[in-house]
Amino acid sequence: MSQKNSTAALRRGLLLGLAGVLAFSLTLPFTRMAVTEMGPAFLSLGRALLAALCAGVYLVFTRRKVPAREDLGKLAVVSLGVVLGFPFLTAWAMRDLPAAHAGVVVGLLPLVTAVAGALLARERPSLWFWLSAVAGSGLVVIFASLQGAGGPETTSLRLSGAADLLLLGAVVAAAVGYTEGAKLSQKLGGLAVISWALVIAAPVFLIPFALQLSQGIPSVSLAAWVGFFYVGIVSQFLGFVPWYRGLQLGGIARVSQVQLFQPFFTLGASFLLLGEKLDALTLVFAVLIVLTVAIGRRAW
Repeated sequence: MSQKNSTAALRRGLLLGLAGVLAFSLTLPFTRMAVTEMGPAFLSLGRALLAALCAGVYLVFTRRKVPAREDLGKLAVVSLGVVLGFPFLTAWAMRDLPAAHAGVVVGLLPLVTAVAGALLARERPSLWFWLSAVAGSGLVVIFASLQGAGGPETTSLRLSGAADLLLLGAVVAAAVGYTEGAKLSQKLGGLAVISWALVIAAPVFLIPFALQLSQGIPSVSLAAWVGFFYVGIVSQFLGFVPWYRGLQLGGIARVSQVQLFQPFFTLGASFLLLGEKLDALTLVFAVLIVLTVAIGRRAW
């Protein structure tokens, strides 16, 4: 591939990665819109099955063939990573940890994804890239820590036992799922990858959701249903299309660093949708994160 084509692919990969991160970053505000009225169990199980339903419709109407046996194993890894592992492990950990503390640990996800890209996809970033990646992740961890300071939730950079191990497991699961999904998207396409991953995981959710439905469909507002459909269709399904394509085009390690912007996108969306405050500290850290990502882009 020529340098011009390589640069164009990287630029497109970064833009697609940003589109995926933007889709994921709106998950929290829309979750807040829905969970207070629906409850966490109905929302979590329902969104997964809604995404699996959309995936199944796509696979049927496009007449996608069942993937080869070796691809099914890789799809199972994707499913375990991003459909089951990350959501379930974070939900389990959050029973014992405040959200701000969780944000500190999950802030390591871009760096861990870059490591997964190096180990599983055999990418070889430069030393300067790794330094910028560590600096960017460090800034996100510090920002998450400062966001939790002074409020009812306490935040610490010190690990606090089993709950933190669950969060670290969730981060590793997501990083591996991202990497395997990006590799498979070269062969199957990003939409097919996440579709098969969701369909494989769907049976796990069926019985628990049936038990939830036996208690009746919750009577909630239109805003709550908007939140439900967003996290089910966009966060759990469509958001992976540009994300996997971006990782494939621009390189897993490089494009993974745009995840550093996710906390700031989430805060911006919370400001617009929920009227939450947006302070100068957020803007300062956002600018610093932009600089680390720019350095990493040039230091490959």
